[in-house]
Amino acid sequence: MSRKTETEETRAVQTLGTAVRDARRRLGLSVQALSEKAGVSFGLVSQLERGMGNPSLQSIHRLAGALGVPAGQLLDEPAGELAVVPAGQGHRMPPIADIPADQQSVRELLTPRGESMLQLIRSTLPPGFSNESRPFRHIGTETVTVESGVLIVAQGERRVRLEAGDTVTYGCSEAHWWANGHDAETVVLGAVTPFER
Repeated sequence: MSRKTETEETRAVQTLGTAVRDARRRLGLSVQALSEKAGVSFGLVSQLERGMGNPSLQSIHRLAGALGVPAGQLLDEPAGELAVVPAGQGHRMPPIADIPADQQSVRELLTPRGESMLQLIRSTLPPGFSNESRPFRHIGTETVTVESGVLIVAQGERRVRLEAGDTVTYGCSEAHWWANGHDAETVVLGAVTPFER
C-alpha cells in the first residue's frame, strides 16, 4: 500500500471518528449507550473516536442510524471556515425509497456536504408528490419556506397549508411528511439542525 493511500485512509477514519464523537455528544449519549443503540461493540466506537480502526460499511450504517444522520455525512470532510457551494453545484441527495420516479422530489444540498450542524436543502416537488406513506422521523429541528407553489406539511396529527413566502418550523423527532398542494411544481427551502426545539 502506498504512503499516500495510507494517509488518505487514516484521514478518512479520523474524519469518521470525529463526526461520530460530535454527533454522539450532541445527542448526550455515552460511548456505551451509542454502542448498544447501534448494535456495535464498545471497543469499535471507542477506537473509532480516537481515529483508529477499520470499521465495516455495515458498522458505519448502524452508527449513522443510531445517530440519526445519513452515513455519507459521517464520511464527509468537515466544512472550512468559509465554504462556498456554487449555484447548481449542490450535492443531489438520494431519492426517497418506494416513491415512483415521476413523483420523486429533487433535493439539492446547498450547504457543504461535511456540514453537520446546519443543512440547507432546496426541494423541488413534482405535481402529485407526497411522502405520507414514508414519513420522516429524525433528531433535529426543521424550518421550511415555500419559494413557489403550495406545500402541505403534516407533523403527527397536525397539518398546515403553506403558500409562497410562508414558513413553518417544527421538531423532527415526531413523524412528519410533505405533499405538493397544487398541480404544478412546488419549490421549498428547508433548513435542518440536529438540535431539537
